[in-house]
Amino acid sequence: MDKFDCLNAFFSVARNGTFTAAANDLNTTQSAISKKIAWLEQDLGVTLFNRHARAISMTTAGHDYLNKSQKLMDEMAVIESQLRKEQLSVSGVLSLSVPSAFSVKLLSKPLNEFLKRNPELSVNVSVSDRFIDLVEGNVDIAIRATQLKDSGLRGKWLMDNELIYFASPIYLEAREPISGAEDLARHDCLTYSLSSPSYLWRFNDGNNSFKVKVNEALTSDSPDMLVQMAKLGLGIAAMPKWMVAEELEAGILRQVLEQYPSAKLPMYLVYKDSEHQPRRMRAFIDYLSEWFEGARSLSK
Repeated sequence: MDKFDCLNAFFSVARNGTFTAAANDLNTTQSAISKKIAWLEQDLGVTLFNRHARAISMTTAGHDYLNKSQKLMDEMAVIESQLRKEQLSVSGVLSLSVPSAFSVKLLSKPLNEFLKRNPELSVNVSVSDRFIDLVEGNVDIAIRATQLKDSGLRGKWLMDNELIYFASPIYLEAREPISGAEDLARHDCLTYSLSSPSYLWRFNDGNNSFKVKVNEALTSDSPDMLVQMAKLGLGIAAMPKWMVAEELEAGILRQVLEQYPSAKLPMYLVYKDSEHQPRRMRAFIDYLSEWFEGARSLSK
């Protein structure tokens, strides 16, 4: 038998005082109520009601079970109500894992607008350039720059990162000219330690792909740190163009090796594969993808 049906029968008998009244309350037969109470007593191994010729009375065990089970049922009703609300409204807590530079330069503005539109929602943003396990980290959505693999996760494309190479005018004027990728072996390079391996930079001359082993003057897992050190004249760095667009326009940084086609690395919204996602997740995924689609249209 279904235990919840039996519990409802038990609650009704406790409330109404007789099997007959409970049967009328639940629009069923007295026999059906009696069978459900008997099944529940057998399952628990205790007697819930003392049966008399013309009446019943609840046992001590019955009173104890009523108090404790009713509390659990009330808590379950609250949980179910909250879950139903999550499917109908953008509310609750949304947990995000976002790369550091992306969080400040590209996410902050659309996230601000999204929160203004959904005042019942709160967002927890974890900033990390390392890949976080969504299940172990209790993360709803991660934003990742990667080629998606078959990992039991789903992804929605946001944009393509365009990788460029740059340095400060101070550095470039003090060192020998850079005419090709092979010249990097004689220059100081600022490398991203989360790339594997960090000392190999990849290029494409339009016909063939090749790798160049660079001289690592500084390596870091912080893109912001690498950009800052490039601005100070320490060496040549490679980062997505959107990270340094303002510095390039202002002349603080200068792009090099422009003869090579820029490598493209897609950026995705990544989330667990589930048929029943809370509305806050679906709404955020749709909103952010539409935001970046609009940004691409404006840039054309």
